[in-house]
Amino acid sequence: MHQAETAAFLNHKGGVGKTTSVVNAGAGLTILGKRVLLVDLDPQGHLTDFLGITPDEYTGTISNVLRGDIHPRDTIVTRDLSARLCINGEESRLALSVIPADSNLAESEMSLAYRAEKEHLLKRAMGRISNDFDYILFDCSPSLGLISINALAAARKVFIPVQTEYLALSSLEGLLKKIEFIMDEVNQDLVIGGFIATRFDKRKVLGRTVIEALKERFGALFLDTIIRENIALAESPGVGKDIFSYRPRSYGAQDYLNLSLEIIGRAAADKNLFSVERGVITSNTDSVAAV
Repeated sequence: MHQAETAAFLNHKGGVGKTTSVVNAGAGLTILGKRVLLVDLDPQGHLTDFLGITPDEYTGTISNVLRGDIHPRDTIVTRDLSARLCINGEESRLALSVIPADSNLAESEMSLAYRAEKEHLLKRAMGRISNDFDYILFDCSPSLGLISINALAAARKVFIPVQTEYLALSSLEGLLKKIEFIMDEVNQDLVIGGFIATRFDKRKVLGRTVIEALKERFGALFLDTIIRENIALAESPGVGKDIFSYRPRSYGAQDYLNLSLEIIGRAAADKNLFSVERGVITSNTDSVAAV
């Protein structure tokens, strides 16, 4: 039976590009022909706000799902990508599926602490819709509380975005200890999918130094794709769009397509599989199924 690949994006330091990475990796995977669900697990609802999702668009949130009030499928909001995909001359529209969050999630986290098997509520809920998707991506809160523990319990992989700045390495050590605890005590199948370098400016010596330190510390777990500092990435949440819909020819779009290729196990060098012109992303292969 088909089961979606599940991945949590986590860093207890804010401002590292976590939500940006979830949205744009999800959009990139969609462009690569995958069915993608994004789940907002942050009480601040950054992912929900990023995509411009408002309360009148949904009948429930992840809070309702975790409490068992509603089937997860009934909370999903669909977000069309402005970019179109062209395969063999046929254009098609692309869309992301999203389970939104709101401020009630913080209250739910406290009430769920008294539930049996409280660490596995999300895993059970996602199991009900796993057949509907190829990838389910969790946007975690910076706080490693019960909701984030649920994400790690439900995920097969955890990706850790790291801003290329001072103290990047030292701030990771505590996080890694907590993840290792989850691996030992809650989810023995969880593995680190990789460390994602974000907001990299090659003109800055510090950024280059941090990259080298990350490579030395984490080896093959440090992903090849480096997300460069790009004004389009900073602007896109303001218009409620992923980077491919907002600026498909930008460095940000190029980097997140490469990251998406890495996530599905293809080399970043395969970036030439696609070309972009006037918002139409054209596959340079016979089918995205080859990706």
